[in-house]
Amino acid sequence: MLQRLHSLLAHTDLEVSAHQAEQLVALVGLLDKWNKAYNLTSVRDPDAMLVRHIMDSLVVSPYLEGTRFIDVGTGPGLPGLPLAIINPDKQFVLLDSLGKRIRFIRTVVHQLGLTNVQAVQSRVEAFQPEQKFDGVLSRAFASLDDMLSWCAHLPAPHGRFLALKGQIPEQELQSLPAHLTCQAVYPLHVPEQEGDRHLVVISQASQ
Repeated sequence: MLQRLHSLLAHTDLEVSAHQAEQLVALVGLLDKWNKAYNLTSVRDPDAMLVRHIMDSLVVSPYLEGTRFIDVGTGPGLPGLPLAIINPDKQFVLLDSLGKRIRFIRTVVHQLGLTNVQAVQSRVEAFQPEQKFDGVLSRAFASLDDMLSWCAHLPAPHGRFLALKGQIPEQELQSLPAHLTCQAVYPLHVPEQEGDRHLVVISQASQ
């Protein structure tokens, strides 16, 4: 599995240390183990998890600006856990309303010794952080409209919304609220992943 991960990473510009690679493989192992009992993801095959969950999360890393991030509707910690593993200098809050997902994330954090992840069980609308975020991440969480509405209280004034999407949500981008602007849409290359992947970056219009 480690060799397989390295072969996938070779198709990207990502810098991943040997220790981080071992942590990523351990994450797949834990996800596979827990998935049998708790049904955390519809992806059953560990090799497919490596591509569709781990690599699909890691390719966002070059676009993280700042040090404090929240992953809303994180599910089993995606993209938050893989990003936290390869960005130990950044802090991540992983938010989900389902207890079994948060228990899984806390188990991963404990077993992998991650010190930059906080798992929070809450609905996003109800979560009131003391400190706002540089980036609000979502992957397969909701429509762009819903994300921007439900998470409006989370970014700092300079903070950005980072939405992982398949195809570019053209229609939603044309109907953004006046105070927000689409800063960029980046095509994401996920090795061996079929279909389009894009990162949509939304920021305050005044920037």
